[in-house]
This record gives sequence, structure tokens and C-alpha cells, in this order.
Amino acid sequence: MPLPNKKIQHRIFYIFVKTLKKMAEIRITNKEWERVKIKIQRKYNHLTDSELQYTEGQEDNLISRLMELVNRDRKYVVFTLQKALVNIDNNRL
Repeated sequence: MPLPNKKIQHRIFYIFVKTLKKMAEIRITNKEWERVKIKIQRKYNHLTDSELQYTEGQEDNLISRLMELVNRDRKYVVFTLQKALVNIDNNRL
């Protein structure tokens, strides 16, 4: 099977790197999520527990959902989650 041309190879590599970056943006354990969820609900009091359900390892799904729920872009949502994780014991976001 012949290899795709250089332009296609570069595009495939670019998509692969972007996907890896998305995956490495943030990691949240279930224990951390309980604290972060409280912070998120204080900031966005219209969000329900069912809307904020999270399973460890599903960060991308969580980020996508939060983007829709708070009408913000990915960069903002990731920044907000990272900020919540920095001082997990503080109630402020």
C-alpha cells in the first residue's frame, strides 16, 4: 500500500498532535471533581448535578458539555477548570 503524499502526511500529523494536546490539557480525578463541581455550581448556579456528571478519564466530554452549558469557548472552560484545581481546598473559583 503506497504512503500518502507529503501534504496529507503533514495534515494527518497536525491532526494527531492537536488531538494529543486536547487530551493532555487537563486531568481530573473523581475525588477532585467533587470539589471542582461545587465551585462550578457556585459560579454558574443554573447548572444541575445531572448536567455536571463526570467520569474520570472523560475530560474532553466534560469540557465540551461545559462549553455548551456556559456558552464559552474551550480555552475559557479549560482555564476555569485549571484554576479550580490549583487550590482545590479553596471554595473560590
